[in-house]
Amino acid sequence: NIDGFGGRTSALLILKDGRIALETYWGGHGLHTAQRTFSVAKSMAATLIGHAVQRRQIDVAAPAMIAEWQAPGDPRAAITTEQLMRMASGLTSDTAGNRSDAIYMGGASVRQWTTQWPLLNPPNTRYRYANNDTLLAVLSLKAAQARAGSALGPSVFFDQLGMTRTFVEHDANGDYILSSQVWTTARDLARLGLLYQNDGLWVGERLLPNDWRTFVTTPSGPQPAGPFGYGAGFWLLNRSDGIPADAFGAFGNRGQYLVVIPSRRLVIVRQGYDDDKNRLDIATLVATIVAADNASAGLYSKGG
Repeated sequence: NIDGFGGRTSALLILKDGRIALETYWGGHGLHTAQRTFSVAKSMAATLIGHAVQRRQIDVAAPAMIAEWQAPGDPRAAITTEQLMRMASGLTSDTAGNRSDAIYMGGASVRQWTTQWPLLNPPNTRYRYANNDTLLAVLSLKAAQARAGSALGPSVFFDQLGMTRTFVEHDANGDYILSSQVWTTARDLARLGLLYQNDGLWVGERLLPNDWRTFVTTPSGPQPAGPFGYGAGFWLLNRSDGIPADAFGAFGNRGQYLVVIPSRRLVIVRQGYDDDKNRLDIATLVATIVAADNASAGLYSKGG
């Protein structure tokens, strides 16, 4: 019973060995209902960057390509795209999470809002979860792709995975708001999970580097306090009891989750409408699914 894990669930989808094992919707939602991803979008951004690495368009270890940081003596010029992906830029954050309401709802441009913040700490010395870091990483991606002569929008990549009901918002300048503003379905998220379960291969074509899954799921530098670690755009569940050490996920506000466990060939998608008083316990849900998988307890039923 999903109610026992907290929160207000709208979709639960479990894939085992690449097949739908369980698929359930609540509250009038269905397989074609797209919901806002919130910060699951950050993991989508990391995936798009990985695809560009595969195409040799960007080097994430090199300084990020942010034009506003290139004045002589600007210390921000040394920040790498990887440090932005790992929430370790050292940039000032005005609030926890570096709220981006000015972009999401106020009409501010991505570039105007994100490039203005000064350096507070040396890069790679402090973990600070910030929307701006992801948005800046995507600006660096855009500049790298423009230099390579191949500035493709996210939909081109997502369409390759069959994520045809995924929509990415952008600002008036065409800069994508890949820190939160993506709309997608449970099945589309499951396709993204399958790409990582298959280590970057999709129908025989390599879309991500063969070490990209390891890269995004390996902690490097400062780490967050709390129950979950952080890689490069993905959360790590390796601190949670009852969950395999290779489990990782994309987490979004109000209970949006995509969890991949390669060793078990499990992909778990949960969408919802949680609030501060009623939140899903994602670690307990995942541990329960893993236990049922261990026991072959008949948790799964054929999905549509």
